[in-house]
Amino acid sequence: MDALIKPIRPNKPADAKASELDPSEFMAAAVRADQPRPSRAEAEDAVKTLLAYIGENTFREGLLDTPRRVVEAYDELYQGYHQCPAEVLNRTFGETAGYDDFVLVRDIEFTSQCEHHMMPFYGKAHIAYTPVERVVGLSKLARLTDIFARRLQTQEHLTAQIAAAIDEVLKPRGVAILIEAEHTCMSVRGVAKHGASTFTSRFTGMFRDNPAEQQRFLSLVRGPNR
Repeated sequence: MDALIKPIRPNKPADAKASELDPSEFMAAAVRADQPRPSRAEAEDAVKTLLAYIGENTFREGLLDTPRRVVEAYDELYQGYHQCPAEVLNRTFGETAGYDDFVLVRDIEFTSQCEHHMMPFYGKAHIAYTPVERVVGLSKLARLTDIFARRLQTQEHLTAQIAAAIDEVLKPRGVAILIEAEHTCMSVRGVAKHGASTFTSRFTGMFRDNPAEQQRFLSLVRGPNR
């Protein structure tokens, strides 16, 4: 049985702008509670099949509990499919004393899984937004990052989703995001270039329209101690 999971990147018409994301496709949990999914036993059997495929003896002592452990790990690594990004950002605070500059949370550590090889990529996200009257709790930006990171991803799409979610819910004057990560699908397989970092960024609103604000954001992200 195949799980019915809402497409995170649906096909768009040829004339649609590449930068546009439809919030309805990713602002709710990706898997509904009433959707049919394979049972835990079926998932564990799938792990056994993969173990047999690589040449292992699935009945040897060291592997007897591996299928259960792998499925439990999947429940943790991919919990973002069952979490709602909009709910994380919905609670805001209005006591800002007229603050009108951007808010930056730097060095948000995350781990995600590459959708091409299902191998980890990990690094840091730096997120800034310029609020309009109301602000969101700082921890919520880290929670939002984790929700999207705990789904199969590409770094480019992870960056775009975080920015679009903040834009959609908070309606700020602008959003700036920089993500830096190392991909194990590149560092431990294939070309095997350990230590290579990938950087992606996204700017909306005042950050997109004002290069000076982009530079100020990047300067604060890099900081005097970098």
